[in-house]
Amino acid sequence: MQKSRIAHAILSAVLLLAGAVAQARPQLVGSSPADHDDVEPTVRITLNFSQKLRLPASDALLFMTSMPGMSHHPQMGMAVTVTPSADGKSLLVVPEQPLPRGTYRVDWKAVSADRHPTKGRVDFRVP
Repeated sequence: MQKSRIAHAILSAVLLLAGAVAQARPQLVGSSPADHDDVEPTVRITLNFSQKLRLPASDALLFMTSMPGMSHHPQMGMAVTVTPSADGKSLLVVPEQPLPRGTYRVDWKAVSADRHPTKGRVDFRVP
């Protein structure tokens, strides 16, 4: 009976710790443009996270993944400036040039204050 209680206590502690670690990772809670949106030429992309981000470890890259009329166009990195919002929970991605018609992907990496990283992407199109 004693071994059973110890095993149960250990299992409970492991599950509690695993839940705490999962919640320690910042999650993307929204973006503008939203994933798979069609948008007018945009002057900035906003990535909103569930918690304050650690900088400069958190970052984003923008790629043009296709261009109308050029079916074999290779993906192309776009020059951007990435800055945090005032509350530290968002990344603002500002292209240096207006985005031409095409499809785009934002690859992001977010690191929380306790250094737990997560990453993802947002795809959108300028028709």
